[in-house]
Amino acid sequence: MTDLRLTPLAASLPSTVPFVGPEAQERARGAAFEARLGANESVFGPSPKVAEAMAAVDLWKYGDPENHDLRQALAAHHGIDAQHIMVGEGIDGLLGYLVRLFVGPGDHVVTSLGAYPTFNYHVAGYGGTLHTVPYSDDHEDPEALFAKAAETGAKLVYLANPDNPMGTWHDGKTLERALDRLPDGCVLVLDEAYIECAPPGTAPEIDPGDPRVIRMRTFSKVYGLAGARVGYAIGAAPLIDAFNKVRNHFGMNRAAQAGALAALQDQSYLGHVQEQIGGARDRIARIASDNGLAALPSATNFVAIDCGADGAFAKAVLDGLIARGIFVRMPFAAPQNRCIRVSCGTAENLDAFATALPAALNDARKG
Repeated sequence: MTDLRLTPLAASLPSTVPFVGPEAQERARGAAFEARLGANESVFGPSPKVAEAMAAVDLWKYGDPENHDLRQALAAHHGIDAQHIMVGEGIDGLLGYLVRLFVGPGDHVVTSLGAYPTFNYHVAGYGGTLHTVPYSDDHEDPEALFAKAAETGAKLVYLANPDNPMGTWHDGKTLERALDRLPDGCVLVLDEAYIECAPPGTAPEIDPGDPRVIRMRTFSKVYGLAGARVGYAIGAAPLIDAFNKVRNHFGMNRAAQAGALAALQDQSYLGHVQEQIGGARDRIARIASDNGLAALPSATNFVAIDCGADGAFAKAVLDGLIARGIFVRMPFAAPQNRCIRVSCGTAENLDAFATALPAALNDARKG
C-alpha cells in the first residue's frame, strides 16, 4: 500500500506528541543527564512496600479489568462509594477517554493558554475546537474560563489546581464559589495531579455525585509511580460508568494495580515524601535567590523560577542547563515562558543544579 487510508482528521494532524522525553534528549546529546529535574517525577521513589507488592504479582495474568481492589481502596480512602471512581492509565489516559466521550468535530472546549498541553493534544485528536484564556498573575483564572465556556457553548473546561506549569494554586473555597458560574451542560475537568503537595484547604469540597465536575488524581507524583501509569477520576456515577463505553478494559497492568494499592496503603511514607518535597522547594528557591532570580510560590513538586526577562532568555538559560547535564523544562506560552520549571530533587540533584545555573545564566546574558 502506497497510500495510508487515514481519516481526514488524522491525516491533518502533525506527527508530534506534547513532550520530548528526557530519553530522546539524552540520545540527541549523546550523554545521560546528571540531574533529571524536568518531568515532575518523584525522585524520592515509591514506598518500599510497592516494589514488594509488584514483584509478587503473577504477570502471566491480565489485570482485573474492573480494577476492583484499587477502586474499593480509593473509595475507602476518600470516604465515598466506588461507583464514583474510575481507574485508568494515568491522568493522560483518562483525559483521552473523557475527550473521546465528549468531543467530536465542531465541539468546543476551554482551557488556559499555556496550561497542561496533553489535554489540548486529545482535543485536537478528536476534532474539537480549543478556546483559551490567559493566566491572571500566573494563576489560572476560573472566572474567565467559565465565562469563555458560556460564550462558546463549551462541553468541557479544563483547570488544574495546583497548576502546571506555574505551581500556583487557588484555595478550595474560591473554586467552590466559581462553580456557580459554570454554564449548564458544561463539565469542569479539575486536574488535581499535585493535590498531595498542596496546603490544606486547596481541594474544594465537591460532592462526588455533582455532575458538573470530574476530578483527576494520580499516583505519578507524590506516590512515586510515574512509570507505572496509574491515575483515577472522581465523578458522578453516570459519567464514571460512561468510561466503560470507550476505555481499554485491560489497559491497567496487574503489577501497576498492585503497586498503586500498596502505595495508597502506606500513608506514612507519603508523609515522608511530602517533607522531602517541602525541603527541596525551599532549596530551589534559595538557589534562585542566590542567582538574583525569583522563585514563584509553589504547591507542587516543582518550582517555577522567573528568569527576569522574556521567553527567549529563559530558553537560553534552559539550553545552558541542558548542555551541562541538567534536565529542566519551561512554560511554552507568554508571559509564563519567562520562567524555567525545576522539579524537586535529591540534595545531589540540586547541588548539580546549583553548580550549573550560574554558568547557564552567564551564557544567556552573553547571548
